[in-house]
Amino acid sequence: MSANEPILLDFPERFESDRLIIRCPQWGDGPAVNEATVESLNELRPWMPWASAAPSVEETEANLRHARLQFLKREDLRLLLFLKSGGACIGSSGLHRIDWTARKFEIGYWIRTSYAGRGYMTEAVEAIAAFAARELAANRIEIRCDVRNARSAKVAERLGFTLEGVLRNDSAGVDGTLRSTNVYSKARGVEFT
Repeated sequence: MSANEPILLDFPERFESDRLIIRCPQWGDGPAVNEATVESLNELRPWMPWASAAPSVEETEANLRHARLQFLKREDLRLLLFLKSGGACIGSSGLHRIDWTARKFEIGYWIRTSYAGRGYMTEAVEAIAAFAARELAANRIEIRCDVRNARSAKVAERLGFTLEGVLRNDSAGVDGTLRSTNVYSKARGVEFT
């Protein structure tokens, strides 16, 4: 694979875990993703700047079309999570802040409120990390979360990501207060091969 021309990289746009179909956005995903987003706004608001107001279906569709283009250009790899049984959209994840030269990726994620607490996000993140290691030759995979976001931290901890440190007062939260960020990682040759 060429780090000089990531657009030439060929890898699957879709893969599966035991209960989930994990894939890049497609045209027409707007209504399903919008429904999941709107349902989850109260839980997302403290952590996600984009969750300040409910988007329209059209806004969600446009956002997903841009995300698909970024996926195709290999700039950001957003992934949507759908149940194999019934096909409901239950959240979003992906590989972000990509450094193709170092083969470094950050996994971000959110889950639909009505599907939280059932292990779906842990299953999705595990599958995405395996995908990054296998298909993208990842050398480093990170998970970053606000120190107060215990649920996100638990996903990283359950999957054996190492807490490397806390970036103190490294960003402003959606409410304008200073926030600190946990940085978890897995590295090739240490936590995976």
